[in-house]
Amino acid sequence: MGGRTRGGDAVRSEENGLIAVLAFGGVVVSLSQTLVIPLLGMLPAILGTSATNAAWVVTVTLLAGAVAGPVMGRLGDLYPKKHVVIGCTAIMVVGSVLCALSTSLWPMLIGRALQGVGIGVIPIGIATMREVLPAVRLGPSISLMSSSLGVGGALGLPAAAALAQYGSWQWMFWGSAVLGLAIIAMMAVRIRALPAAKPDGTLDLVGASGLAVGLISLLLAVSKGADWGWASALTLSLFALAAVAFPAWGWWVLRHPSPVVDLRVAARRPVLMTNIASVLVGMGLYAQLIVLPQVLQLPVATGHGLGQSMVAMGLWIAPGGLAMMAVSPISGRLITTRGPKPTLVLGSLVIAAGYASAIFLMGSTWGVMLAGALTSAGVGLAYGSMPALIMASVPHSEMGSANSFNTLMRSIGTTTAAAVLGVVLTQMSTDYQGLFVPTEAGFRVGLVLGCAVALVAAGVAAAIPPPWESED
Repeated sequence: MGGRTRGGDAVRSEENGLIAVLAFGGVVVSLSQTLVIPLLGMLPAILGTSATNAAWVVTVTLLAGAVAGPVMGRLGDLYPKKHVVIGCTAIMVVGSVLCALSTSLWPMLIGRALQGVGIGVIPIGIATMREVLPAVRLGPSISLMSSSLGVGGALGLPAAAALAQYGSWQWMFWGSAVLGLAIIAMMAVRIRALPAAKPDGTLDLVGASGLAVGLISLLLAVSKGADWGWASALTLSLFALAAVAFPAWGWWVLRHPSPVVDLRVAARRPVLMTNIASVLVGMGLYAQLIVLPQVLQLPVATGHGLGQSMVAMGLWIAPGGLAMMAVSPISGRLITTRGPKPTLVLGSLVIAAGYASAIFLMGSTWGVMLAGALTSAGVGLAYGSMPALIMASVPHSEMGSANSFNTLMRSIGTTTAAAVLGVVLTQMSTDYQGLFVPTEAGFRVGLVLGCAVALVAAGVAAAIPPPWESED
């Protein structure tokens, strides 16, 4: 009996190590996505370029992550996931080093694109947990891994702001590289190299290229349309290219024996509706990240700003990341006892409650912090349930690809939210000492939109049909 106990303790210790390493890896790669946000005002001087060109430092990471996610997910099905997750992290490290050494625009853009590839760690990490962990530990572990996507961004923002304001901007990239190397070492020790889920498949390069063309065209048009003009030739051309690329890509992958994304699996109602809910929850997450920091940083003289510094703003926002982390065990317990569907419904309703409270609490820093923490807690609940819903409805051989596609749906939601709220806040702006700043009414409309989207997400989640047994 004692031997069995010691053996059980050893197994549990191994499982704990795997969970900790993968969750920490998720936090590090998501942190690398938001590192440059406090630097945006300084980048033109740092890189010797215009503010318009410097904005691409953020956009290129989004595009690279969107394209690389499904590709890395498919690689995670074709090869041992340990190798792929270490590869994703290594690419992020290379990108971080390149960014730290950059003194001009192009090296920085290449480095930021490589950092974007690292986001594949999260969906592949979730699929790894599905392979290794017992069912009783799967829900809480997936919830923790999913929440790392938001936790890294929320906690990284004040740290990056402090470094940008009081230290050297290169430190944030060197720090990201060092953390990445530490994660690689821990992954090498803690993750077992299990056989590939689909060893007889091949990577569909034509399908991956077609998906890249469609995604880049769509996301560029959505994210840059407000700057270029929604009726400009460039924006309309990109939308037209996306409209042609996606049907052509769909035609190709439906006929390929090993598609980069299996559209037949993605079209199953539980998977399809979970992905639709993911787009809406992604919009709900990003709406607060646009509105609340601006409310905190605008001068008090505007009548609705709270006059906080960049570092103080980051500190007031940081409890949202802590709330997301704190609810991950609750989310996991709910997934295990009640199921992922009710958990997604509850998370969406909590997001809506957070936005509703923000409408009345945006007049104080404490109010903004509480509303942001409530919204983030809802996101944590929702994010934990999505992979569980996906994995209950797809074959074992499609775990990596399906989870990566679900992560892509969240990214599309955040991009759409940025575009929609950008238009709203631009249209509802007023002149303040020569600068156009959003009005209080504009912020309130943004919060109402966030609340409405979350309520729609709850409705979609409630309509997700039960999964069926999938054959491996």
